[in-house]
Amino acid sequence: MTTVADHDAYIAAAPEPFQSSLKRLRAILARALPEAEEMVAYNMPGFSIGASVVASYAAFSKQCGLYLLPGAISEHADEIAAAGLKATKTGITFSPRKPIPDDLVERLARASRKDAGA
Repeated sequence: MTTVADHDAYIAAAPEPFQSSLKRLRAILARALPEAEEMVAYNMPGFSIGASVVASYAAFSKQCGLYLLPGAISEHADEIAAAGLKATKTGITFSPRKPIPDDLVERLARASRKDAGA
């Protein structure tokens, strides 16, 4: 993907099978983080509060990813594993066929905001 200026451009440039998942993530994150500002950093759309990027998302060739602060991932590690998803210290990868449950995305976003001290 080329450099993008905003969330709409990023989603439009993403592989078509991932666009609905990205739109869904954007909407859930915006709802869970109403005080956050949309931004793009490292060519990924995300949400920031003050100087902290509290959540971002991306599409790759075979999967999507949701990226949060480490405390959010560790706090919800059992739920992530129970949903059959793979996580790293700061991210969770998923496919459109097996998305992250909406309520888990919301809890993760709120935990990431808390981890940022916001």
